[in-house]
Amino acid sequence: MRRLLGVPGALAALALALLALLVVGMLRSGPDGRQQSLDAKIENGQIVPALDDGRVLRGLSAEKPVRLRDLRGQIVVLNFWASWCRPCESEAPLLERTHVALRRANAGTVLGVTYNDTPTSSRAFARRFGLSYPLHVDPGTDFAQEYGVRALPETIFIDREGRIRSIARGELTEQFTRNALRRVGFEGSIAR
Repeated sequence: MRRLLGVPGALAALALALLALLVVGMLRSGPDGRQQSLDAKIENGQIVPALDDGRVLRGLSAEKPVRLRDLRGQIVVLNFWASWCRPCESEAPLLERTHVALRRANAGTVLGVTYNDTPTSSRAFARRFGLSYPLHVDPGTDFAQEYGVRALPETIFIDREGRIRSIARGELTEQFTRNALRRVGFEGSIAR
């Protein structure tokens, strides 16, 4: 009889131990384990290839569909944005200058990917800010989720070999952009 009472107690203790391990694991990785682990790898200098680089991104307007792997050999500044995002408005001129500098040097491109936005609103935003870089859509935000995008804007700097070298979770600053561009091998300037 005593042995039977011990089994449920042991099972309860085992269940509690497993629950504790799960909670500790969640706390260590943060609310989005993918974002935390990707950011941590980049911070630690690990080589991380661009994620989901075979996914075809449909153009917002007249832009041709594109896959990141088709842009190998170029620097790609992958920016997730939306027309309703106020910080996206603030960084749009910097992204445009960055795109112009990359194109002028024949070094790469800024690639904008909308996040939970309507095509009409996105196109109006692009016209308002005079954006010349290619803009694409991410229906369902599946592509953005691969990169751990949770709050806009977020920008991923990818080098010519298709490796993620820097991530900005939030509005870009000119200093961060310069440093990130150096990390992907661009030595040009993003003049005003």
